[in-house]
Amino acid sequence: MLQKNDVAPDFTLYATPDQKITLSEFKGKNVILAFYPADWSPVCSDQMALYNETLKFFKKYDAEIFGISVDSKWCHLAFSQSRNLHFPLLADFEAKGEIAKKYGAYDDEEGECKRALFVINKDGIIEWSYLSPTAINPGAEGILEALETLNTK
Repeated sequence: MLQKNDVAPDFTLYATPDQKITLSEFKGKNVILAFYPADWSPVCSDQMALYNETLKFFKKYDAEIFGISVDSKWCHLAFSQSRNLHFPLLADFEAKGEIAKKYGAYDDEEGECKRALFVINKDGIIEWSYLSPTAINPGAEGILEALETLNTK
């Protein structure tokens, strides 16, 4: 898995059925990538709901958050609408898990993303990463601590 000081690999993924997001377009902002196994699973639902509630704190640090899983753009749309999420979920669907693999956050055995977090600085360099056990919500504390560290640089 990619670590502190690694360059964050660029990517372009679907955020909605007709809109793509490219990571490099966010140079100049801090970025949080939250890889997660699957829409609709209980732990993932709780994790994404927590980040939705934490958005105002992320914004304080000029940070954008993106959830990423191998689910399709249509699945993400339904999940996002049902949970009233206010941040994009990106579909690492085709080729399946290609971006998660670049970050070292793909579970070959399960065919899904691992539960992994990355905080990327304004220059596109990973400042912090964390791999959580699949069944455990990693929360937002580590993300906020990493953003606070960035803020003091």
